[in-house]
Amino acid sequence: MGSGCIKVTKYFLFLFNLLFLILGAVILGFGIWIVADKTSFIAVLQTSSSSLQTDAYVLIAVGAVTMLMGFLGCLGAVNEIRCLLGLYFACLLVILIAQVSAGLIIYFQKDALKEELSNIVEKLIQNYDPLNEEEKDLQDAWDYVQRQIACCGLEGAEDWKNNAILINKSLAEYPCSCYNSSEDNVAYSGFCTEGLPSNTTVTFADWPVHQQGCINGIQMWLKDNLGIILGVCTGVAVVELLGMILSIALCKNIHSEDYTKVPKS
Repeated sequence: MGSGCIKVTKYFLFLFNLLFLILGAVILGFGIWIVADKTSFIAVLQTSSSSLQTDAYVLIAVGAVTMLMGFLGCLGAVNEIRCLLGLYFACLLVILIAQVSAGLIIYFQKDALKEELSNIVEKLIQNYDPLNEEEKDLQDAWDYVQRQIACCGLEGAEDWKNNAILINKSLAEYPCSCYNSSEDNVAYSGFCTEGLPSNTTVTFADWPVHQQGCINGIQMWLKDNLGIILGVCTGVAVVELLGMILSIALCKNIHSEDYTKVPKS
């Protein structure tokens, strides 16, 4: 490889990792802001949702790792330090292997994951209680899924017949998030009576809800968006492979006497 190609590779790899460094700094800063902010609405969200703070620490960790990789790549490329380029290559390789492994685990364990999801949702529906503050976040998340996908229950609306509160009310109410209507004045959580007959005994057949189960809706959503998901995953993998190729190419073509080269002050 000529000296001109080495220079092009070196500076292209530098720009590539400079973007990594900036992206990591943004992610790290956002995570620190969520943890440290005590004066705005973020503080209110932290007190109402413990998962937000956990997510913030995850963002901090991801941002720190991304910044470290970008720094190693930039330093190794500009100063042609083979050990840093090798370390950078190893980090990208580990990340790529982890991503592929996670994808394979999800693919081969999809039946077990589906069964686990079914157990969680089944228990959630049976114990659903709008007054239960401990499970409010999970209940709100499931209400959101039912509204967005226009579905009810996991396998179908009949799943809600096992809810303890609805059984005590003789099924005279139904989950609001299942309501099969475009009206805006209906609550998005809890139980409702809108649309039910008022002059007769209410049964499950009178519920004005979506009959389609959410598992079918989720599978349809995944099928419709599979191209986007695969495209994003492929794009990330290509970027990582590009960084690996550039780093190993530059590392192999650095003269042996430059192995102990250190950054200039």
